[in-house]
Amino acid sequence: MRVAAGGLAAAGAGTSANRPKLLVLVVLEQLRPDLLEAISPVLIAGGLRRVLSRGVQFPDCRNLASTFPASSLATLATGAWPAQHGIVADAWYDRTSKAPVRASSEMLLASTFSAEAARAKAHTRAYVVALDSWQAGLFAAEPGVRQFWLSPHGVFATLGDPPDWLREFNATNPIENRRNAKWSSPSARPGAPALRTLTYNPDHPSEFMDLYRASPFSQETQISLAAKLIEEERLGTGDTLDLVTIVAGSSALLGYEVGADDPLLREMALSLDREMRFLLERLDAAVGEGGFNLVLAGAHGAPPAPPAAARARMAVNGESVAAAVDKALQAGGLGRVARYLYPFLYLDHPAAKDARAVREAAARAALEHPAVAGFYTADGDCSVRDGWIERYRNSFHPRRSGDVMLSYRAEYVEDYGQGRGISYGSLYNYDARVPLCFYGPWFRTGVIDRPVQLVDVAATLARLMGVAAPSSSVGRVLSEALAE
Repeated sequence: MRVAAGGLAAAGAGTSANRPKLLVLVVLEQLRPDLLEAISPVLIAGGLRRVLSRGVQFPDCRNLASTFPASSLATLATGAWPAQHGIVADAWYDRTSKAPVRASSEMLLASTFSAEAARAKAHTRAYVVALDSWQAGLFAAEPGVRQFWLSPHGVFATLGDPPDWLREFNATNPIENRRNAKWSSPSARPGAPALRTLTYNPDHPSEFMDLYRASPFSQETQISLAAKLIEEERLGTGDTLDLVTIVAGSSALLGYEVGADDPLLREMALSLDREMRFLLERLDAAVGEGGFNLVLAGAHGAPPAPPAAARARMAVNGESVAAAVDKALQAGGLGRVARYLYPFLYLDHPAAKDARAVREAAARAALEHPAVAGFYTADGDCSVRDGWIERYRNSFHPRRSGDVMLSYRAEYVEDYGQGRGISYGSLYNYDARVPLCFYGPWFRTGVIDRPVQLVDVAATLARLMGVAAPSSSVGRVLSEALAE
């Protein structure tokens, strides 16, 4: 335990004037612990190294449910699993409208700790800075949480009238300056070729925006905006306890394209290291080192991209899975597949048929597909009888998850028809294990190797902020991380 941290927390326990009044949560949509460990020898002083070495690390934090980006963000925000908060994937099938429904704050079935903080208006202010509006909305889930996100035009937007400082920020950080920008490694020799060029074609501007959003330039601008917000709103300097959440999504967008083992993901993490140094320096200047706490939390990991020689086998065509199940059901007079949206099968079957038997038949038929490794049904029947059943159960919502949930074989991904890229959402450790670190006067120093769960983050932060736990939270307070 770091004596100075414990002493500061204890000294501030009785006097609100000495307590840190700013909590910053940095959510990394894709960051695997093994990548963080791999780059640890080359981390710069004052960035991630400062947080990891002077905070308390949980290198084995587990997201024990479907690890889609929307599901993972909702799990972090609510301290509940998809079975409770209802965000079972980025999109799922609605039987009433007979159409897919995208994840959004309106679809959230639980409160978030940001919302609980905003409701305690007498002593808290809450903000979210995200790459997309749906990310900000999902994490906030409450109009009282001020939201900022990157618009399709490359400027940051907010609900209602933008403050003057936001207009100034957008004016001094024009996206046009990034057209044809060169993404180079910080350690590259002079004259070395760029890792990637953000090519701009006026006939296809969306292609440039896709490159920009999946680059360290976007990550840099997002963290700069968060620093500007903290300074201009004078967060952490008044009588309120202020909460700022940064949902950093650029690495996830890059991961979709290249997979977890690509060198570009390593370079993105090294760029994050430098942005964290910038953020910490600005926090030191704004409120002092003892005036804030910071939490670094991964939301989900990623699989490697399938090797080119094996892609035809490992990139799964979902229509082939649905067709195989549909054929088996029809042959037995058991009904049809209404829709398959990975990982959920939605069935149509005669009312006279036993629903459980139909689901079991569909699940068994799916197992015959060479890409399918396991299943879980709406009746609780599962292809495994070990600890993995918990991951299925946490992922399954009785109304939104259809009749059968499928799991592909390890490192198999969805096929997008582009001959490259990966998908998220699996139950495997490469997606489910994420880093977690708490830094600041509230927390101890050290490494705790015992497994913890992603749902524990919201419970812990709500307790420390002195606000109600989210409505459906099932996590526990990580008291072993606390300085007091």
